[in-house]
Amino acid sequence: MVSVKKLLAVAAVGISTGLVAPMASAEIQKMDFKVVGTWHNLPPGYMFEKPFWDEQVSKLSGGKITGKLNPITELGLKGFETLRLTKIGVFDIAFASYGYVASEAPEIEGADLSSVANSFDEAYRVLKAYEPHVADVVEKKYGLKYLFSYPFPSQMIFCSKPVTKLEDIAGKKVRVYATTLGDFVEGLGGTSVTISFAEVVPALQKGVADCGITGSMAAYNAKWHEVITYAMKVRVGMGMAMMAMNLKKWNSLNADTKKFFTDQSARLEKEMWAAMEAEDDEALRCLSGKGDCSRGPGGSVVITDPSPADAALRQKVLKDHVLKKWAARCSEECVKNWNATAGKVVGLTAAK
Repeated sequence: MVSVKKLLAVAAVGISTGLVAPMASAEIQKMDFKVVGTWHNLPPGYMFEKPFWDEQVSKLSGGKITGKLNPITELGLKGFETLRLTKIGVFDIAFASYGYVASEAPEIEGADLSSVANSFDEAYRVLKAYEPHVADVVEKKYGLKYLFSYPFPSQMIFCSKPVTKLEDIAGKKVRVYATTLGDFVEGLGGTSVTISFAEVVPALQKGVADCGITGSMAAYNAKWHEVITYAMKVRVGMGMAMMAMNLKKWNSLNADTKKFFTDQSARLEKEMWAAMEAEDDEALRCLSGKGDCSRGPGGSVVITDPSPADAALRQKVLKDHVLKKWAARCSEECVKNWNATAGKVVGLTAAK
């Protein structure tokens, strides 16, 4: 296993050399792709998804492959629909959040269960162990060719009320966007509420929610730091997403064109994992106002490091609530597959 920090060095080489010259293969098919992306204002979207499709694919394929990416935020989509729309051919390729499709496919959720991974390295190992199962579900349920997965910056809990330890979540209303995050919040004695990302700031201002879960840099970019005052440096999820292609489209590609996408998916995977870990570090500086922030003025959010008691409570909620709730949603085969793969990586067992 190559650590994510080592991948950063690999990514730097890829950025500096991999895009210098287009691929020379005369066998790559001339094709144009309709692509749906995630959020235009979040790091994976503006750093990788859009530049790759709007600029890089044409250069790398010698002008043979072109594409136009439209993020869900510009299309007026919520994110739950992207895999279904790609299945029926509205899009050829989708970047899709695991959390937003988990309600239809709890098997996929197994790659990013709340609080299973304590680091980017661990999350990467969990994904790689469970990835064949994800690819199989994506193909059978949605008719898509799975290409790769990547994280968003760490998913954390941000609050407008004093929260300095996990037990403070008890009695709080917490915005979540994925079922597994709701399981974690409820395991702490909180109430999970579903609110669209764009509506979180007014919800916090009006008291509709006391806290919200999102990625660290997403919180800063969306100006959550103007309404929140506290955050806990506790990773409650990775915000995993994937890139997948309509299977009929994939099957229409020749060998060289498939190799192009396989190679570029491997490159993007390495670069995105490394970059999102780096984003985490800067996001915390931007939110707290402590240290350099290249994105704009810093906030004044009080960010608390977890105590040993917090770590113990997190693990208890994971075992007693998150894993049990997920196992109840998934099939016996699904749970068995998880225990034999992802569960072995982290030394956990899910049971109905």
